[in-house]
Amino acid sequence: MSFQKIAVIGAGVMGRGIAAQIANAGIAVYLMDIVPDGASAPNVLAQSALDTMLKTNPSPFMVKKNAELITPLNLRDDAQKLGECDWIIEVVLEDVEIKHKLYDLIAKHRRAGSIVSSNTSTIPLEKLVEKQDHAFAEDFMITHFFNPPRFMRLLEIVVGAQTKQDHVQNITDFCDRMLGKNIVFCHDTPGFIANRLGVFWMTQGINIAVENELDITMADAVLSRPMGIPKTGIFGLIDLVGIDLMPHLSHSLVDLLDGNDAYRKIYKEHNFITEMIAAGYTGRKGKGGFYRLAASPEGGKEKQALNLTKDKFSEQSYSAASKPDLGFIKAAKGDLKTLLETDHPAALYAKKVMLHTWAYAATLAGEVADDITAIDDAMRYGYNWAKGPFEMMDEVGVIWVVDQLKQHDIDVPALLKTMSAETDARFYKSENGVRHFRALTGEYHTQKIPEGVLLLDHIRAQSAPLITNNSCHIWDLGDGVLCFEAITKMNTMDETIFQTLRDTADLIENSGGKYNALIAYNEGAAFSAGANLGLAMEMIKDGDFTTLTRFITAGQIMYMRLKYAAFPFVAAPSGLALGGGCEILLHADHVQAHAETYAGLVEVGVGLIPAWGGCKEMILRYQQSQRDKHQDFWFSPQNDPMGAVRKAFQLLGTATISSAGADAIAKGYFKPTDGITMNRDRLLFDAKQKAMEMAKDYTAPAPIDDIRLPGPAGKAALDQSVAADMAKSGKATPYDIVVASHLATVLSGGADADWTKTMSEQDLLDLEIEEFMKLLHNDGTHERITHMLSTGKPLRN
Repeated sequence: MSFQKIAVIGAGVMGRGIAAQIANAGIAVYLMDIVPDGASAPNVLAQSALDTMLKTNPSPFMVKKNAELITPLNLRDDAQKLGECDWIIEVVLEDVEIKHKLYDLIAKHRRAGSIVSSNTSTIPLEKLVEKQDHAFAEDFMITHFFNPPRFMRLLEIVVGAQTKQDHVQNITDFCDRMLGKNIVFCHDTPGFIANRLGVFWMTQGINIAVENELDITMADAVLSRPMGIPKTGIFGLIDLVGIDLMPHLSHSLVDLLDGNDAYRKIYKEHNFITEMIAAGYTGRKGKGGFYRLAASPEGGKEKQALNLTKDKFSEQSYSAASKPDLGFIKAAKGDLKTLLETDHPAALYAKKVMLHTWAYAATLAGEVADDITAIDDAMRYGYNWAKGPFEMMDEVGVIWVVDQLKQHDIDVPALLKTMSAETDARFYKSENGVRHFRALTGEYHTQKIPEGVLLLDHIRAQSAPLITNNSCHIWDLGDGVLCFEAITKMNTMDETIFQTLRDTADLIENSGGKYNALIAYNEGAAFSAGANLGLAMEMIKDGDFTTLTRFITAGQIMYMRLKYAAFPFVAAPSGLALGGGCEILLHADHVQAHAETYAGLVEVGVGLIPAWGGCKEMILRYQQSQRDKHQDFWFSPQNDPMGAVRKAFQLLGTATISSAGADAIAKGYFKPTDGITMNRDRLLFDAKQKAMEMAKDYTAPAPIDDIRLPGPAGKAALDQSVAADMAKSGKATPYDIVVASHLATVLSGGADADWTKTMSEQDLLDLEIEEFMKLLHNDGTHERITHMLSTGKPLRN
């Protein structure tokens, strides 16, 4: 089934977010809501929601123009338009009577066979459709999105006994491939999976921290990245989602769950949280929450943390959020069991919270889903945990978990009791490179991989890397395709990586056809943050500019080697691709990017300019765009030959980063022919398919030696634009002007260039290094690099 038009009813935070993500997939959306009493315009709620989204940062839209796919409407005047829609999504108040009235309206106007779904997580499906006929029930299901819908990958689906299987398959395929969702099928139980377990985890985290009067900065420091959990921890996460949302989630579970459920036993109404909400301290959207930004005694703003009390909230209960001593975490060296066995109070806190959470997860197996994999998937995709609860128990040892539960007087669930008698108690096992999971009956079943999904974990389970070192791996993906995976911090580039890429290129070209393509890909949060700045700063301190020059030259040589290799080079980025991490993309034959890729040449932020071909490639791209418009005389005065130069200067001079993969195409970081993959798990597969397709009849591109640039006259124009437009308006700092001048030298072609002369790519690469090295000798650049390394933020000096 092809979805041509979709209706979203309910223009609140969730409804409008779902509508935006559908628009991001290129599908037309009707966003509908009621007409409020005394409304100035009938579409005011939907139109206001659209206007709000256009001003929201980060934007629900991957590119702003996607908003044009959303039409704001109202249910009073436009209900008949529901008949045009293939899928109608209800996202209204969690009130069954309101939903029943809405379903009557939908049933009256919808087209026969169109799919209807609800975003509810609190009302049973059977209750939702009890007043509708069989035809409506056949076309109905629950599709529970997570907020914000653009960024959260989990989609929980609940189907009824009457729901047509064809509809389930169509929705699953569309939401997976087009909306980028990872689908988890749930039983129709309160809170489904992720919120059922996630709310338990957060509630227990608050309870135990309050009981022990633990510093929340310490609690979040340990119960976050050291556990494979996002850096917000529990208190930072609650601030993010809204402290006022927690009581609603909690009350819903308490009202719906059986009296013997463990959540009802741990639920507490903390008076200080009630008072926080009443005072407007609802988290990031309010005055603050467990954390806030407030005036510092020394001037400016400082981050403050709430000192937990069992009874009262006071605005005087905040103090400066100190950086906790994490020596006990570092001493564990990344081993979760070692960390949890540490006698530090924060480690004991984390252990108690996770023991309760793991035990609860074990009691839910079979109740909320068919097997443990759904629970693990729900927590990984819905709460961004690196591992689900059963995977974490495997990591520390199931027998150890059972022993610890007993020591802390926590009831041992039947599932864990059964496993504790086994010699090799594990939830997951790998046999011949194939992962198996433990069914509730005790047997192990093969964990199915959806068609079109390929992860490096799958490759690791079946083979060792062809080449491996401390900086990168080279994997054989089969079918003649190799994969380069960086493994440095933030996947930064170093000389070892360049040497490995050279060796890999040689391997492919000398393999006699055994290997015929290369992909750059990894599964980190950042594709690559570029050059290793820390290493560069050490060389600067040592005055070793010769080694630095060699390093920059090595990067240029390698990227050019990849561009003109005898085999196709495909880059498959996701997340951050900055500086040198962006430049490798610019030299790829094809980029198959995840939709959430944030690419940019940001070197000016550290007082430098792109020197691994970034300046060169952006000039070539923008000039090609000019050439496509004006053909033979694109560089003549009447056709504004400075247009491409100015465009590159503005992009690089402002360190502009794309807001998404589609925006990277719009900005020129990616080519119009490059591809976008919405589902992160499908990225490597899509890249491999493209590499195989290109390898069939691949011909390397011809080197470019007819580049025309304006020279000193063009540089003067660029310098003047900075002085007139940016410096005078206060947008440029004194050192911004210095860096911009060096950038202008490269982009204009240097002192000997003019429109009548042609230049080669190597000429521009030589200019990049020349100006780059000049900046490396400046104190202003040293200050910027040092500041970035120490704070993670650019210095405006």
